[in-house]
Amino acid sequence: MLRIENLSKTYEDGTEALRRVSFAVEPGEFIVVLGKSGSGKSTLLRCVNRLVEPSGGRIFLGDDEITGASSSVLRKLRRKIGMIFQQYNLVDRLTVWTNTMTGDLGTLSSWMGLVGYFPKDSIDRAQSHLERVGVGDKVNGRADALSGGQQQRVGIARALMQDPQLILADEPVSSLDPASAKSIMELLKQINEENGVTIICNLHLPDLAREYGHRVLALKQGEIVFDGPPGNLDEIIIDSFYENL
Repeated sequence: MLRIENLSKTYEDGTEALRRVSFAVEPGEFIVVLGKSGSGKSTLLRCVNRLVEPSGGRIFLGDDEITGASSSVLRKLRRKIGMIFQQYNLVDRLTVWTNTMTGDLGTLSSWMGLVGYFPKDSIDRAQSHLERVGVGDKVNGRADALSGGQQQRVGIARALMQDPQLILADEPVSSLDPASAKSIMELLKQINEENGVTIICNLHLPDLAREYGHRVLALKQGEIVFDGPPGNLDEIIIDSFYENL
């Protein structure tokens, strides 16, 4: 489904965030990218949808190449890729409903987005997704009136509006308390299993990686140092992986 070949990213200050990273993702996988801050996790996900431009390498979604795609082609490819952010990325002053509807803007005519017009099908889907993630009763409230866990649920509903093939979740629980983190991971697991959506989820906690990942990729200083089932991510590997980070 997703293929990454020799992906590299060097920022203008000389920081090598990614160093010739290569791996493939099968449809329906739940992959956890494990690593501490600065390991390259966020850069990796943002290169996949080209929020960050890679310095080298190639990325394919199916038969379509994301790297080098024109703006019009990239827009079509991004419709297939939902994004969930660490800090939710909601517009605080807007309602829950309006924030959710922005996930559908890529499929609508530009004038509809400008005037805030959404067809009934979009409205019905938004309500359905908000109810599914547990905030259906919050549709008319402002986003900044919600708890962190509730805001992340709105972010997930927004991503579902795209009917994505792939969801990229960048540290979706790092700002949450343990109970809220668990509920968000359970929700992502449900979407993966029931909808068949492929998920790549950045985490920094090995316990969560073991519990939810079908497969774990561990990044250290921009390189993959482990790629395998979570059961093989034993304490020796973890100790070595986190050493000096």
